[in-house]
Amino acid sequence: MAKSIMIQGAGSNVGKSLIVAGLCRAFRQRGLRVLPFKPQNMSNNAAVTDDGGEIGRAQALQAQACGVSPHTDMNPVLLKPETDTGAQVIVQGQRLTTAKARDYSALKSTLMPRVLESFHRLCAHADIVLIEGAGSPAETNLREGDIANMGFAEAADLPVVLVGDIDRGGVIAQMVGTHVILSPEDEARIAGFIINKFRGDVSLFDEGLQTIVERTGWHGLGVLPWFGDAVNLPAEDAADLSGGGSGGAFKVAVPKLSRIANFDDLDPLKLEPGVTVEMIEPGRRLPLDANLVLIPGSKSTIGDLSFFRKQGWDTDLQAHVYRGGHVLGICGGYQMLGAEIRDPDGIEGPSGKTAGLGLLDVVTEMRPEKRLAQVSGTHLESKAELTGYEIHIGETDGPDCDRAWLDIESRLEGAQSASGRVKGCYIHGLFASDEFRSAYLQEVGAETSSITFEDQIEDTLDALAEHIESHVDVMRIWEMAAEVADP
Repeated sequence: MAKSIMIQGAGSNVGKSLIVAGLCRAFRQRGLRVLPFKPQNMSNNAAVTDDGGEIGRAQALQAQACGVSPHTDMNPVLLKPETDTGAQVIVQGQRLTTAKARDYSALKSTLMPRVLESFHRLCAHADIVLIEGAGSPAETNLREGDIANMGFAEAADLPVVLVGDIDRGGVIAQMVGTHVILSPEDEARIAGFIINKFRGDVSLFDEGLQTIVERTGWHGLGVLPWFGDAVNLPAEDAADLSGGGSGGAFKVAVPKLSRIANFDDLDPLKLEPGVTVEMIEPGRRLPLDANLVLIPGSKSTIGDLSFFRKQGWDTDLQAHVYRGGHVLGICGGYQMLGAEIRDPDGIEGPSGKTAGLGLLDVVTEMRPEKRLAQVSGTHLESKAELTGYEIHIGETDGPDCDRAWLDIESRLEGAQSASGRVKGCYIHGLFASDEFRSAYLQEVGAETSSITFEDQIEDTLDALAEHIESHVDVMRIWEMAAEVADP
């Protein structure tokens, strides 16, 4: 019979995803069959699973920490924001609907049976299932119909470990305030707590730790020092996006779109010592010294194209190309580079046509069917092998597609300008393929290295597990975990 325990946060972005990933690897190293689970996630950084669906990128990383392939049951409800008030609702890997926030409040309680169905399927194949909450259980205004935090813990009858973020300040208030505001029934589920992101001498917080214990009655499981190597792991939230690299001479400028999606494309580039990845925040101009402008994916291509223009980035991009710079658009970024985007069914808003950036002679037509697939292929010029995934709506065609630059499973993919300096494609994750990344960087004039991206991720997960083992009572977490009753 599987055991399970839920890791919740005293707030958003306290490090739940990272802690769950580290615990997954730590328990795996102890010889246990471990699987991750997040009932509800909100992220536009999705991963395509072997069973043909999509889940949050964090759960895919946690699956890797467990040594298994990602599966849609690991994140049965995924919300992908399309506007400030609405999101696409993905259930067990497939799009269910698009809902406004108020409408989703009514919908979410109906999803609990499918969430529990996915959870119990995982439990049938594990010794322990580690569950990540979303946001904070202290958001008591969201408690009715909740499937993400205490609502799920209650439905599955599981204990909870609460995580607080000391780096923000006020962690004692975070923890004690959560204790005070929860209902007695929900508060009783919290078996212990972890303080995360401590900088400096941990012993200086001994008194603070004792205060939390005395005020809450919860068991302190440890204080985790800041884990600096987390920058080597894929970020889930666009709020966590930052530049990276070792200050290399080759600069990649990435405009931070309002609905940026699947930005894991940037992670391998950040590890290249000859490359600097610079995220360009709204209101800033594209830098004059950029060698490559990479336009990433977007959850709302037409909306982000308008956003792009409002920043003046369209003018900057034209000047960049005029100076001889390189441009790469991936997925939504590829669609933006074309002459026109057509949306006859109003999938992304009012039906109609929108002029693209005009750097590729192609036209995209939005269609309701979403393509979700893991793919492999080759870079036509170098014959370098690559793997990746597709996750998009819309089809792109036009004269520049005759200059396709990828062979994806015996079909030509992508487009490029006559000069070859402007390219686009639908394939995400291709830079994780070391051979392709090296070939592409050489093509655009960057220095390359012998870094193996997947080895870097594995080494960092091992280091994270060691970090957690050194500072958290991992065996106490195992003992706290409850046996999961059959459904």
